[in-house]
Amino acid sequence: MTTPRFNQPLGGNDMPRFGGATTMMRLPTQDTAAGLDACFVGVPMDIGASNRSGTRHGPRAIRAESCMLRPYNMATGAGPFAKMQVADIGDVAINTFDLKKTADIITQAYHEILSHDCVPLTLGGDHTLTYPVLRAIRAKHGPVALIHIDAHADTNEHMFGEAIAHGTPFRRAFEDGLLINDKVFQIGLRGTGYAPGDFDWGREQGFSVIPAEECWHKSLTPLMADIRAQIGDAPVYLTYDIDSLDPAFAPGTGTVEMGGLTTIQALEIVRGCKGLNLVGCDLVEVSPQYDVSGCTALIGSNLLYEMLCVLPKTWA
Repeated sequence: MTTPRFNQPLGGNDMPRFGGATTMMRLPTQDTAAGLDACFVGVPMDIGASNRSGTRHGPRAIRAESCMLRPYNMATGAGPFAKMQVADIGDVAINTFDLKKTADIITQAYHEILSHDCVPLTLGGDHTLTYPVLRAIRAKHGPVALIHIDAHADTNEHMFGEAIAHGTPFRRAFEDGLLINDKVFQIGLRGTGYAPGDFDWGREQGFSVIPAEECWHKSLTPLMADIRAQIGDAPVYLTYDIDSLDPAFAPGTGTVEMGGLTTIQALEIVRGCKGLNLVGCDLVEVSPQYDVSGCTALIGSNLLYEMLCVLPKTWA
């Protein structure tokens, strides 16, 4: 029996890291998710953003910075490209002038990806995208547990009178029955609000809310062990807003808040998802024009790779 050959990232000794195709980790591309265990897919949008624009350029910047990544995770021992067929399937062709149409376009695109039993790893794009992705996820897997890392709860009822925007996805997901409400975890919330109870709406629906202040000066490994125990074998979606990180680490985003998580804590959170039944992940809100050194996009690419490293098939 021959060993199956899986796609491999283009190595730095085969092509200088500043050369080659600008794909995620310089992986091969294909038009669909057919035959893939996992895929990287971009959603280049910022028409749902309420403050600084620019996340439409996030997927391209994340891909460019990902040229520095190598196939093996030296800390965890994960070698995802030895176990899974992975490719970059490009970007969802959004309607950049119509947010509601774009939401439907995203849902339809993810229906197609999920029809191939492929786990999508999404490069955002503003956080609006998670709601239409979750609609497709529910059609495939039913309601899911959610691990949501963010400076903001994103549970607004409306923004400027609109039901769909980057500050509303988890209110809409709750209303549509997309979530297992007592298995939703929001980590890193912080900053100012309009009322003392701004983070309480989620708690009232059964969500677990862990503000940034409860994360300061500590490892988040014990928290993730507790979250794994509570989620069990339920299907899980992981959504990571880069503004969860303190702007000292990740300034390239649209709505920065001081007092955020560290990159070490970010790694603890994502690595702490090992063992969960992850059915999809995203990394959102990278705005490269505010990212002079490229560090925000580089951190985003690393976290997407770490997500790949904790997918169930990596450890099967």
